Amino acid sequence: MAEQRPAPGEMNARQVGLLQFSVLVVGLCTILYELLIGTVSSYLLGDSIRQFSMAIGLTMFAMGIGTWCSRWVNRPEQLLFWFVLVEVVLGLVGGLSVPVLYGVYLVGNGYLPIMVLLVLGVGALIGLEIPLLTRLLEHRYSLKLNISNVLSLDYLGALLATFLFPFLLLPVFGVFQSSVVVGLLNLLTGGLSLVAFWPQLSRKQQRGLSSGLVLATALLLTTLLFSKQLLHGWESQVYEDQILLSTQTPYQQLVLTRNRQDLRLYLNGNLQFSTLDEYRYHEALVHVPMGLAPTPENVLILGGGDGLAVREVLKHPKVKTITLVDLDAKMLSLFQKHPVLRQINHNSLNHPKVRLVSQDAFKFLEQTQQRYDVVLVDLPDPNSNALTRLYTVEFYRLLQQRLSRTGLMVTQATSPYFAPEAFWCIAQTLTEANFSTVKPYHAYIPAFGDWGFVLASQRHLPSQFRLPPNLRYLTQEGLPSLFLFSPDVRRSGLPANRLNRPILLEFYLAGWKANS
Repeated sequence: MAEQRPAPGEMNARQVGLLQFSVLVVGLCTILYELLIGTVSSYLLGDSIRQFSMAIGLTMFAMGIGTWCSRWVNRPEQLLFWFVLVEVVLGLVGGLSVPVLYGVYLVGNGYLPIMVLLVLGVGALIGLEIPLLTRLLEHRYSLKLNISNVLSLDYLGALLATFLFPFLLLPVFGVFQSSVVVGLLNLLTGGLSLVAFWPQLSRKQQRGLSSGLVLATALLLTTLLFSKQLLHGWESQVYEDQILLSTQTPYQQLVLTRNRQDLRLYLNGNLQFSTLDEYRYHEALVHVPMGLAPTPENVLILGGGDGLAVREVLKHPKVKTITLVDLDAKMLSLFQKHPVLRQINHNSLNHPKVRLVSQDAFKFLEQTQQRYDVVLVDLPDPNSNALTRLYTVEFYRLLQQRLSRTGLMVTQATSPYFAPEAFWCIAQTLTEANFSTVKPYHAYIPAFGDWGFVLASQRHLPSQFRLPPNLRYLTQEGLPSLFLFSPDVRRSGLPANRLNRPILLEFYLAGWKANS
């Protein structure tokens, strides 16, 4: 006697509701997978615009391929099977996408082709889902209502993803665990659908889907369960030294390592300082402008959430207030409270003269009306579009409005040796921001090599100034040499960096790539 199964069109209200929920999950996971792959690629490779553009563009292209391929699922009794199968495969591939990319990066070769294959695979599977769901619901609603319901729920899921990723998944789980969690959401949806539509599937389909679901779930749960150990092992291979602290903030991954007396801070894999020589960088950044300022009473520091620049500013007794603006509140909290980090910055972030502000530097300058005698721009290198905007003509003109009558500013400006076009582009940008005096200088920091800074002011700067006592690197006799550049690193005729044309990012990436 032939097996009797309900037709796919014979669905109760619970089954219809589950399919509509599945549409919501499709929209949610589409955006989340794009954000996850784009984020981890920008962490590991830099150039966030390129990574997100590739992730989004290739996903949309692959979704078109998946949608086109859905026409080959002809028989109504196959729709349910293919939908659950796609959910299982998507949950497995998407859930393991970030762990796989971490592993490929560790190997050192093939990251880009593997990333492209993962994006295409995830996109194609997502593209299959919507047509299958639409056809499953076509017997329940008219064409007009069906398309309206499906697309509305899909877009609603995308909206939810845009809030879940930055405010929940990234700060709570980080990209590694978030990938697995999103994959488990796909598997949950597939599992619920399998249970709800069990009678409509053949025994062969039931056995195949059940086995696949169990294996995929077991693999993702195991990955999630051992995610901390896997991440620790990955970080140990990447950073080599002992890892004292590893945490994901809403904006970046922060890792602190130790090798004997050398403590090193990495943000998104990029070295920020080594305690063996960071004093060279911070003395050059702070004491040159502080010495040139006639009345350095009110000081603004943009970036520098580690408190090391604040430590140096506090060596000047004339200082009355220090305002430190850093986007990452979690980083500020760590360097304010962690005993090892407080030892590095001499507990500077808890000094009564210091006011901490967790805000974007651009927004802070737009909103504050206070004027400052010295502004220290201690931001990370311009290796992404988000950071490049803080090295533009528009940003520097806004900053200029916040300087006192005799005020001056300085910005760190990457390496004049490894990225000379980027360094001199920053100097040209300050010139086009209408500063009457622009003075580049540099210092040698062993962990980074030759490193550059650019001073700017609306007044003439004196050629002589006094340094505070007991500095470890700068000397009165050596000050003139800071402003001398050899011919091989000089560049001229470069354009300014503007919001509308962030040419600095191209100069920076090209310079460091050529010297990597």
